[in-house]
Amino acid sequence: MKLFDCTLYYDEDLILEARLNILNKYFDKFIICEAKYTHSGEKKKLNFDIKNFPEFKNKIIYLTIENEPKNIIYDTSKKDYFEDPKNWRSNAVKRIAHQRNGLLKAVDQLADSNDFIFYSDNDEIPNMQNFDKLKENAKIILFEQKLFYYKFNLLCDRIFWYGTRAIKKKNLIDFEWLRQIKPKKYPFFRVDTLWKNNKYINVKIISDGGWHFTRIITPEEIHKKELIAEHHDEYKASNKDVSVIRDLIKRRVIDHDHLADKTDSKYGKEFKLKLYNLEKLPYYIKNNINKYQNYLDLDR
Repeated sequence: MKLFDCTLYYDEDLILEARLNILNKYFDKFIICEAKYTHSGEKKKLNFDIKNFPEFKNKIIYLTIENEPKNIIYDTSKKDYFEDPKNWRSNAVKRIAHQRNGLLKAVDQLADSNDFIFYSDNDEIPNMQNFDKLKENAKIILFEQKLFYYKFNLLCDRIFWYGTRAIKKKNLIDFEWLRQIKPKKYPFFRVDTLWKNNKYINVKIISDGGWHFTRIITPEEIHKKELIAEHHDEYKASNKDVSVIRDLIKRRVIDHDHLADKTDSKYGKEFKLKLYNLEKLPYYIKNNINKYQNYLDLDR
């Protein structure tokens, strides 16, 4: 049985390099997919360069998505494929799903039916220590991960993050389906599990399941990324800029409410981040403190 780590890429070499080193001993192949457009629909150049990861060149399978999905909604009454702001979010979701499902090409070619297929966004890194205990008796495995912002050791303890998912190839429908599965094991009497495609009885959740290292980049890079990411509509409405982001990092604060109602803006309220024990970080990161010193909140 082989293990395949599947993820998306934009330009996040810092996180990808950490990801590859943390997971290398567990996985047979790393499948990486990059699109020629952003989640907001802007054309972009391809940024991935295998020369930046020479020690992994024999394990990386790199795929590209050339075109946008066919179901993007444009305002046809205007020129240049204008997108009405009311469709920004739904179009972004379609683009992400299209890129995720692009990973299937390599999986179909390389994996056998009983091989395990993992999906994570690039900054969601699974803790593999407890995987072997569950792999034979679970159809769907979800990893309950700690959420970090701005620095590898700034913890947001309000929620757990259910990023990484794993499933045998023979049970995989597609990657967007896998991503949308609810992080909950439903009891057998929940009859809605018979027709809902995101609720399942045979889900296993791995506690202490890894790390979601989000926005481990400079304030300038955070601002640039937020303008083209899935939630770019909300970010633009928040009127944030680089100086605001820099101040949030300095104060160890986020202004993103993950628990806000879907109809409410997620921006506005502030939540304090907590310093996290460096010894509890992945071995590769804590063993390379000097390398990552600009991305760690150390004694000030």
